[in-house]
Amino acid sequence: MMDYQTLAYKTNAYFERFNLRDAHTELDKRIQRWIFNQGWHGLREVQAKAIAPILSGQTDVLISAATAAGKTEAFFLPACSAIAHQDKGVGILYISPLKALINDQYRRLQSLAELLGMQVTPWHGDSLQSKKKQQKKSPSGIILITPESLESLLIRDAGWVKQAFGELKYIVIDEFHAFLGSERGQHLLSLLTRLEHVAGRLDAPIPRVALSATLGDIETVPLSLRPNNSLPCVIIKDTESTSNVKVQLKGYVDPNQVMHKLQSNGSKSYYDNNDIDESYIAIDSKSESAQISEFKDDNSLIHSYQLAHDAQSQICTDLYRFCRGGNHLIFANSRKRTELIAALLSDKCEHNIVPNEFFPHHGSLAKELREGLEQRLQKEDLPTTAVCTMTLELGIDIGKVDSVVQVTAPHSVSSLRQRLGRSGRRGGSSVLRMLITEKQIDVDTSLVDRLRLQLIQSLAMIRLLIASRWFEPADTSLYHFSTLLHQVLATIGQWGGIRADQIYTLLCRQGPFQKITPTHFKSLLSQMGAMQLITQLGNQQLVLGIVGERIVGHYTFYAVFKTPEEYRLVAGSKTLGTLPVTTLLLPEQYIIFAGIRWQVKDIDMDKKVIYVVAVQGGGQPPKFDGGGDMSIHDRVRQEMYDILTKGDYRISVGDKKVDFADKTARELFTESLDIFDRCQLRHRPIIDQDGNTYIFTWRGDKVVHTLAALLMQHDFSTEVYAGVICVHNVDSVQVMRFLQTLAHKPMPTATELAENVPNKLIEKFDEYLPEDLLNIGYGAKTFDIDGLSEWLQLLFEREVDCK
Repeated sequence: MMDYQTLAYKTNAYFERFNLRDAHTELDKRIQRWIFNQGWHGLREVQAKAIAPILSGQTDVLISAATAAGKTEAFFLPACSAIAHQDKGVGILYISPLKALINDQYRRLQSLAELLGMQVTPWHGDSLQSKKKQQKKSPSGIILITPESLESLLIRDAGWVKQAFGELKYIVIDEFHAFLGSERGQHLLSLLTRLEHVAGRLDAPIPRVALSATLGDIETVPLSLRPNNSLPCVIIKDTESTSNVKVQLKGYVDPNQVMHKLQSNGSKSYYDNNDIDESYIAIDSKSESAQISEFKDDNSLIHSYQLAHDAQSQICTDLYRFCRGGNHLIFANSRKRTELIAALLSDKCEHNIVPNEFFPHHGSLAKELREGLEQRLQKEDLPTTAVCTMTLELGIDIGKVDSVVQVTAPHSVSSLRQRLGRSGRRGGSSVLRMLITEKQIDVDTSLVDRLRLQLIQSLAMIRLLIASRWFEPADTSLYHFSTLLHQVLATIGQWGGIRADQIYTLLCRQGPFQKITPTHFKSLLSQMGAMQLITQLGNQQLVLGIVGERIVGHYTFYAVFKTPEEYRLVAGSKTLGTLPVTTLLLPEQYIIFAGIRWQVKDIDMDKKVIYVVAVQGGGQPPKFDGGGDMSIHDRVRQEMYDILTKGDYRISVGDKKVDFADKTARELFTESLDIFDRCQLRHRPIIDQDGNTYIFTWRGDKVVHTLAALLMQHDFSTEVYAGVICVHNVDSVQVMRFLQTLAHKPMPTATELAENVPNKLIEKFDEYLPEDLLNIGYGAKTFDIDGLSEWLQLLFEREVDCK
């Protein structure tokens, strides 16, 4: 096998034969003609750089570039050149996390494929059967697929897979960051190993190409792309593209009681919507220049003092003002909040007797409603604002988006980067507004609420995004036992029968489950046998057991993530979407769904249908499953501490310090600083307050959860709020004594700590795992013993210094 140094030499020699400006001359003549027909002035940097390594066919390739920087073309132009004359067998397998992204890429590839006379087949649950049948009859060209559909093919039609993919030249994974570190990502990597196995390509691996705009610790990512390291990887990064970014953070205060009137002397307060401070930070990423500018308020709705409303009403008033008349995305972080905001904005349109421009977009809506909104955004002929969850975060082309609005703090810096990249895609500035709500302070307000930590977290994420250009790396410490169990069942289902040693070699030694030892694997198989998932025959072959056959035969098996049984929501003859059974509604109940108010008229339990009729007024969005907050990284909390310690969140650009917060946000920040300084949190991570002890680690959730679990194990009554640990009804002396003991004796392992957690069933097949593996997996996912030990060491070093 060619080593990395030899490949690097050959790749460099290949580059030396032509200037990047002339890289397109290495492509098929018809593709060169296609490039000319697009009216391009030339290839972009990543597109030119990708040609040599992709055409070589001897390396994996990782392409990291900003949204709309041409990553898709960077792969498809040379890859299509390489298979342009391949007349038998599929040449390119494109894998996407979303069906919508597959449909979008299919549309974008049409003109290129037609020029080459190449078959392109979208392959997922909603694809046309006629196209699949044509590909089945004569496999060739490009298949666009989701991991779940690929799993279905391997189990149900492995013979055809072997025939169709025997000559496969490339596997490309779009939005690779969406898979990294997750059970779905582990599933995908296992599928790729099994695909190479069935195609007879383990000894001649199929090159993998990963595309992403958001990758942390990029030098470590190739091992996540191919864990067995059987091919080297070339990393291509975009260094020449420029972007202008405009970011603004607006603060809101939610009053404990709605004020009946504002100050009679006319002085302004948090609740005075006429006080519009629209400063933002505008940064040119290439020149690193910055300026303070002003969003012009041409649509101001409020020009006189009114009764103050709750923060949600204030936010919707501002959203209407920001977004009406243009194309925007509002990320609301949850399906429930998405529905509510969309309904309130629709109400404003109706109240002002103007056409509605605001529509919800989330995973529970019917396909027709989602795609109709996507098409409306793409056409750009009608002002449209989508109020969405992460469904529009990934790279589906939705045309020109004027701005992105984030309501509440984002889950991660990586997510924020993806969302920001959705605007400014046609050469304009990317515009991000972040709207953050904090509670009004009164005598009963808790210490955590006084610190305004949601605001501080948002400030920290903006700084990390813009100033540090940092994103969360994938967590590679996880075991993914639930996904391994799924893959054992899938592999047996695929082959009918297979020996245990063959499965271990395929999935663990060759595949992505590199952390799984033979002891782990034996424990897993023993439990699977005891639960009748598998049975061993006299010839040592493993086959599916009674329970295993039922699980693998069900249509929900192909996904490794949980897919709860859902009820269809139907109005007349139109399906609006689905709701999980855990949110089952009652007749006569009023709800908001698809941005419209409905009343439940009937529920058919047998057909799993909820019938509704449209009504005026009333209703709340139903509670949806999922959407839980992701774990906050150490780096985010440390940035929060740094901001509060320095008393400054502004971003340095050149010789300037630029502000991106409005007046209310600045006042909230001042309040946070005041509490931070008065409690001496700069030097005191543990303080007494209101009869409780508060612990400020300024570390990520894994460290915080580790300390909280240890405290609870030792009978301390403990709660965690926004990364702060509150120990009830004890003073800091008792807590410090416990922490000293903890620091000076061996701590339990993460696995031992997990043994005391009552409910560890998180992933889809956790209920079938043996207790030992469940503890190992849960411990690795939730706790960080090393991180806590490091914090304790720093804590007591600080104590010694203070003395």
